[in-house]
Amino acid sequence: MGLEAHASDLNPLPVILNKALIDFPARFRGQASVNPESEVSAVDRAEGMADDIRYYGQLLRDKTFAKVGHLYPKVTDDQGNEHAVIAWIWARTVTNPNPANPVQVPLVRSWWLSKKKGHEAWIKPIVEDDGSIRYEVQHNADGPKGDDEGTVNRKGAVSIIDGTPIDFKYIREEGKQGRIGSQLMAIVGDSGKGRVYVAPDAIQETVAAVAEPLDKPMELLPIQALSFRVQAYGFKLWADLFTNRQLTVLTTLADTVAEVREQVLEDALAKGLPQGEPLDAGGTSAQAYADAISVYLSLAVSRQTDRCSSIASWQNIGEKIRNVFARQAIPMTWDFAEANPFSSSSGSFSSNVNWVAEAIQNVPAHPQCEAHQADAATRDYTNVVVSTDPPYYDNIGYSDLSDYFYVWLRRMLKGVLPSTVRTTLTPKAQELVANPYRHGGREGAAEFFVDGFNHVFAHIRETANTSVPMTVYYAYKQQDEKSGTSTGWYALLDGLIKAGWEITATWPVRSERGGRMISVGTNALASSIVLACRPRPEDAPSVTMRVFNSLLRSELTEELRTLMASGIDPVDLNQAAIGPGISVYSRYARIREADGTDMPVQKALEIINRTVDEVMGDTDSDYDPDTRFAVKWYQSYGWEQENTGMADQLARSCGTSPDALVRGGMFEAAGGKSRLLTPAEMDDTNWHPLQDDHVSLWEACIRMAGILDAKGVDKVAPVMAEAGELLPLDSIRALGFRMYHEAEKRKDTEGAIRFNNLVSMWDDLSLMAAKETVVLQGELDV
Repeated sequence: MGLEAHASDLNPLPVILNKALIDFPARFRGQASVNPESEVSAVDRAEGMADDIRYYGQLLRDKTFAKVGHLYPKVTDDQGNEHAVIAWIWARTVTNPNPANPVQVPLVRSWWLSKKKGHEAWIKPIVEDDGSIRYEVQHNADGPKGDDEGTVNRKGAVSIIDGTPIDFKYIREEGKQGRIGSQLMAIVGDSGKGRVYVAPDAIQETVAAVAEPLDKPMELLPIQALSFRVQAYGFKLWADLFTNRQLTVLTTLADTVAEVREQVLEDALAKGLPQGEPLDAGGTSAQAYADAISVYLSLAVSRQTDRCSSIASWQNIGEKIRNVFARQAIPMTWDFAEANPFSSSSGSFSSNVNWVAEAIQNVPAHPQCEAHQADAATRDYTNVVVSTDPPYYDNIGYSDLSDYFYVWLRRMLKGVLPSTVRTTLTPKAQELVANPYRHGGREGAAEFFVDGFNHVFAHIRETANTSVPMTVYYAYKQQDEKSGTSTGWYALLDGLIKAGWEITATWPVRSERGGRMISVGTNALASSIVLACRPRPEDAPSVTMRVFNSLLRSELTEELRTLMASGIDPVDLNQAAIGPGISVYSRYARIREADGTDMPVQKALEIINRTVDEVMGDTDSDYDPDTRFAVKWYQSYGWEQENTGMADQLARSCGTSPDALVRGGMFEAAGGKSRLLTPAEMDDTNWHPLQDDHVSLWEACIRMAGILDAKGVDKVAPVMAEAGELLPLDSIRALGFRMYHEAEKRKDTEGAIRFNNLVSMWDDLSLMAAKETVVLQGELDV
């Protein structure tokens, strides 16, 4: 935005990232690249630095390959063709608990290597006469399904030797005794045209059996931590999350960064840059530039650890490695994928270098900004406009998770950023997270978090520049499945309001990457919600709960219409609706309930959510009879079957009949049972609204959602164009919002995703439909 930024965080990991994004690029803005093969001279931002990251990243890769490349041989397929390896697929093993067959048995989540249609591949385990197991790769679609897809599920495991059940208690005990092993099941090669799946051989197994490096990271894992599972299986050190071969290549990469830094310095001096001060001392010359390049190379190595761990797994649908932090947790993985960092495909070091370089090439690199380590509760906010993304209560254990990367970054940056990586691990005691393992259980954690939030926001109000709103970002759903309102949202809003802030607006800001694991197949938030906050006047009045409810209903009705017309996704509507609702609540010093007590913010959130339900339902009276019936039926039964007598009663009350609904192509009534047809059953692209005798809002909305899901945007646009000749398109979109809301309440994830996709694509579909309408009008004129 062109603003001078002053970033701070208690955790040194985000401090390093912030320095890399807003400090160093600005410090070396306009600096031509120094590598001897450089073609970048005239630069406007940090293009020269990006060019050097790519060049010296390749040098780092080549130097490391010269040292350990022999550990990553190519693989030969059944036809004798040689391929570079993308990944080795391993299964963890335990001793079969049946004393009659005490052999190592695999713990496998799925035998499938590829479920891609026409390119299916799966692992077939074969038990030999001596009880040993070998693995073959089958290239067909006849692989195991359902309960037989692997040997491990949420309930436990089963031995493929004799069917003996293996419970998790046994597996955990084996792990604690150091008796969990591993077996190579398959190898993924790169043919140049796609993936090649090959059975393991003795050479590949022998090469992988390297000794553990003596200088591996020795830092301890936390004994207990949020979203950690591995300690229960005997993992004690951060190094335990990696195989010996992975530790070997990672320690070699990390230690070679220093060698490459010396080469950068030599090349920078040769280009005429003065020696100057080091980076950590504020330098801007050759020594500081070499330091900066080494920071970016260290970040590339750090990124490599995310795909170079025994926690990484193989995606049999996308045919690629799923990184460790597909979500903010360190789970236990059973079959894991060991990436080849020297390949040119998934999980390679070169791809991580390019990722870092592309980021630096695209940052503004202006104006000069700074980042430093500081506690939000004590840092100075004088003359600063605050924008913050606070912790999400107990949802993410930032510092514990950060140590996964920090133990490697500290190894590489102790001599480059000594002021930032002073501690062995990231700070824990002051971290503002409701961690029950640190604060004597849930109650102590909640008290610590709420008190900390209140203190931070009060401190900001006292010292910061409040002529511009403070902005607070939050990307966690405010509705909890159990209580209706998440404790995180309650604590955030309570801390703001008690500290004297008034929330004047909220709005969703697109911030979450599509395709991330948590969003695939779910209706996860697509955005962060930004809250605009101003100090509440000291003389703010008090009102009764009756007045609050009246104002809330009045303001929320109008604001919801504005939100829905503004391109917001349905998945974000409830979150954004907090804004106008909590704005009413936070503008008053007190809101008195009937018994004279103050209404807590948690109750206000419940009333806001209830009011959203009521406002969304206000449009029912404007619906045509068929749509009114369908909405009410869905509210009660979803897509399930129910007695036709119930359908007849409801239909009559809505001014229609089951027969009319069946003729309308949206309902099924047979054998005394009735149900709504699903979007998947109404995805016929040959449906033409203008040729239909009767088209309801419901039919148009459901058919469009089904066609979009099954056939894509190109097939929806013509349908939308015709439907727009008969029905108000805004009403169809509003129904999409309404049905997403209802699907959420019914926990109908599949339906919610379909409705959200339809509405979120609405603007693009409208443009395409407008072109179709011109063609359609021409045909009608003819």
